[in-house]
This record gives sequence, C-alpha cells and structure tokens, in this order.
Amino acid sequence: MSGTELNPMPQAAKFRRPPEVVMKLARMGSFHQTRLSFMRTLLRRLKKEKWQFERKLWEIGADGFGRAVYTVSGPERSYSLVAFSHDLPDHKRSDRVIATAWDATFTLFDGVPDTADLDRLQKSVPKQEAGRISDSELSLSRANRSVRLWQHVIERLSNGQQPDRNQVESVGYLVRTTAVYGSGKFGAADRLTIYQRAEVSGPFQAELLSVWLIRAFSIDLVEHIARAIGGDRAVTISPDLRRRIGVGNATGLGMAPFLINHPALINNWMVAREEAIARVRSLADASGEAISDFKHHFELAKFNLSQWHSEHPIQIKKLGQLNADLKKMSTYIETESLVENHPWDRFYLWAEKNLSLEGQEQLVSLMLEPYGELVDDLSQCMDADEHLSFFIDGSMSPGRLLEIIEAQCDWAIRVDYQQKQNRARFWYTSAEKLEPRVGERFDEPGAEFEQPLSIGLFIKQLYQTLHEWDPRQSIADLLLAHPEHRHTVRRLQTLATHPYSEIRDNLIAADMLPIDLLRCKLSFFGATKFDPRSDRWVRICMYQDAPYPNEMLATAR
Repeated sequence: MSGTELNPMPQAAKFRRPPEVVMKLARMGSFHQTRLSFMRTLLRRLKKEKWQFERKLWEIGADGFGRAVYTVSGPERSYSLVAFSHDLPDHKRSDRVIATAWDATFTLFDGVPDTADLDRLQKSVPKQEAGRISDSELSLSRANRSVRLWQHVIERLSNGQQPDRNQVESVGYLVRTTAVYGSGKFGAADRLTIYQRAEVSGPFQAELLSVWLIRAFSIDLVEHIARAIGGDRAVTISPDLRRRIGVGNATGLGMAPFLINHPALINNWMVAREEAIARVRSLADASGEAISDFKHHFELAKFNLSQWHSEHPIQIKKLGQLNADLKKMSTYIETESLVENHPWDRFYLWAEKNLSLEGQEQLVSLMLEPYGELVDDLSQCMDADEHLSFFIDGSMSPGRLLEIIEAQCDWAIRVDYQQKQNRARFWYTSAEKLEPRVGERFDEPGAEFEQPLSIGLFIKQLYQTLHEWDPRQSIADLLLAHPEHRHTVRRLQTLATHPYSEIRDNLIAADMLPIDLLRCKLSFFGATKFDPRSDRWVRICMYQDAPYPNEMLATAR
C-alpha cells in the first residue's frame, strides 16, 4: 500500500470473502457503488476540510456559447474547471471515441487561470486529442448534451415551469461525458506530479472532481439559456429536482484493460472493500440507529431500481433478478432479527443461498451505509506504489513459483486452451484511436497485434515450462532462457503478496463479457444505472442525488 496502510481488524478476518469468490467476472460485473467509491470519498473530504467554491468567470453568451471557470479552494491549493461551450451541429454530435467535436470541452487547471492561460487553453482544449495541454492541467474531458432532456428543460424553465420529473429521472443527466483523461495523457500533468497531494492522492480524484464541477456547469448553462429566452418569466430548477440530475457517461473498452494492467492497485481496491464488508459482518449486534439507517438506504435502493432501465438482454435479466432479490430481502428484514447474533453475517449468509450475485452485491453495499465510522478510513488505503511490484525476485526457486500457481491459479491451469472457445478472442489496440478493442480470433484479422492480456494462458504456459525446468536453478536462470515469461513471473510474485490482484477467469474465452470489467471499475468510481448498449460499451450516471458545490461548500466572497 502507499499512503495509509490498511490495518485489518483481527476479529473480521474469518468473515472476509476469499479471492476465489470475489475475483470472478460474474460477481465483479454485479458490483454496486459503496461508501468507499471514489466520488463519495472526494465529497466527504471537500466537506470535512471546508473547501470553498466560486464561479470565477462566466463569459457565456445568450446563445449558450463561450467559456466559464469554476474554482474550488482547500487548505493548501485551488483547482479550477475551465469549461468551453460550443455550437455543435446535430450531424457532428456523437458519443463515439472517434468524434472530433462536442457540445462542451473541459480541463481541470492546477490553480486559478489568468486570461493568458484561458486564451492558451481555448486554442487546444476544444480539439481534445488533436490539441495539447500542459502540466498545469490535470485532466482533459468533453461532453455532449442529452438533446431530448436538454431541450425539454430549457422550454419548461423559460416558460416559468419546472421540468417533468419523470423525464428528468428517466434520463438522469443533462450532459454525458465521453472521456475524462488524466495521468499525463495529451500533455496533462503526470500522476507522479500530484500523487503526494492528499486531496488528489486517491484513485481518480482529480478526474472525478472535474466531473462534479461539469455537473454544476450543466445546470448553470441550461438555466442561463432559459433566462435568455424567457426573461423575467424564466425560473431555475427546484432544489429537489436539481439533485436528481447527475452527469451521464458513455464508456467503452478503453477502460477495460485497466483492471488487468494494474494488479497491485486493483488488489488494494478489493482488499479495502472486502475488509469493510468483513468488519460489518463481524459485528455481534446492531443498534437501532444502524438498523434504521440500513432500512432507509434499502428504500433508496428500491427507488433506484425503479429508475434503472436497460434495453440490453443481459442487464434486463439482471434487473429482473435484482427486483426479485429486493422483495426477498424485504421479507427477510420484516421477519428476521437485525439486532443480535451477528445480524449482518447472518443476513449475508442467507443472501448467498437465496439471492443472485446482483442481489448479494447490492446487500453488501447497503450493509456498509450505517457504518461510516467503522469503514471510511479504508478509503485512504486504496492507492498503490506500483513501482514496488515491478521488480522481479530472480532468486526465487522454481518450486516456490509452482506453489503460487497451484495454490492460487487453478482457474488458469485447468483450462484447455486448445479448444477454440477458450481462446476465441484477442485484445488489441486500434490504430485509429489507440484505444483497446476485442477481436474474434477465428473470424477477424489482427490477432498478430494481440496485447498481452490473456493472463490465464500465460500462467499455464509458464506452469508447463516450470515442470520441465531444473528445480536447482533459480527463476533468474529460467528467465534468461525464457524471457517471454518475465511478465507472468512478475504478476505471480505480485499475486503472492496481493491475493486479490488477479481476475480469476479466462479473459479470451468466447463467453467473456467485457462489460463485467467496466461494471467493476465504474462501481469503484461510484457510478449508478449501469446500462450496457452491447457487451462492449455502457452508459452510466454519476453524482445523481449528490450535493452541488454551492450547497456543500462555503461560497467564496
């Protein structure tokens, strides 16, 4: 771990779910947001540290085009969202990564930009990948309007009426981002530049701060246009309806390999989550206040499900299962004691036997809600110094490596990779956008450009080599003769000390669902309303029901 070390509670150890249960794609693809999700961690910090908020610039015309600056200031630093609103013809509006124009583009500036900074950014930020930003910027992003809801809200507000609640809740956002880049991409500040800053040291904090401020901008912009049209008769969105508006996101395979390429980091995410669940399950009893809080969030989960729609058959089935699961949970809550005799552990064990994976993971998310004082500290343990896991211990014996494989990688060595269905897919990087893609090995060209993401196959190949190797020689000797195994040896040595670092499934199988990888990562972000549009890209909602900067932070004067 980097930063705060995780301090496991000894009494929770026996309640912790093992990696062979947690690190399966089907379960990971059923995760829900929790108290430890990065959006919620960010907002708790901003509130606790009494950050200030100010809209420093609003150069937006009556037509809704121009630029704006939103600044949040903490104990040591300020960060500013620089937003550009554009006149985008309908025929150019696209959520695909190959788009070249958007309704709005953004960057998160390190500090407060002056006019020269804004003029420089206005030349590059609207171009996104085709432009270049500097190490004074921490993120680069863009968004498109949800055209149907956008027009509806403007029409209603400009005529002195509130938007239709059903329309607002069915869509959930005014704009949806199609990319939020950080960590050195396109000239932005590298992660190493900012990782020692407490407020952005956690995973994706700068990027998610950008999205939170984009949400505020989307509200201000739609109300500004409504005022320009309606004049004195125009109104603003009511506070309760405003909270129901989040930020949408269209996400494809670009983020999927992240979980594979960052094993130590993913281990720390999972360990923190599983430690939190184990801590709550280990409680001998529950207070009346905790039970009441759980029931409140259970009702919110039922409401969220009523607003969660999808047209994809896989997700339709899962939503049906979740609906049935919530009804079963409701009966359990009404008939079983939640007070004593390890109530949360009993509830979870019942769920394992009676609920789908979707319902089980919904339950563990809800179980954490009453126990912020018990689990919130774990959010400080979810970063990782990945350089420490880069080095290979060449002195390790082949026998020790075999022990690691046989103890933790049976999922890999029992697969017959000679069967076509077990190697039906391959991961590659598209030449056009340098984005990850998945190909069909026996139906499409390009397998010669395959990326090294078939971890299970690599482990089995190494396993076979180890059985043929002289056990008296070291791993260094083996790698001198077989350098193709370096990548796998490194991962296995990481696995020995990071038991949740590997996804325990075949990532090139015919039935592998990339959306399971997306769902897992997005749940850690804090996303809701996961809506697959295929098995390779999804729409989600972020920050729905969260407070806005002017509600939660002090307003700078």
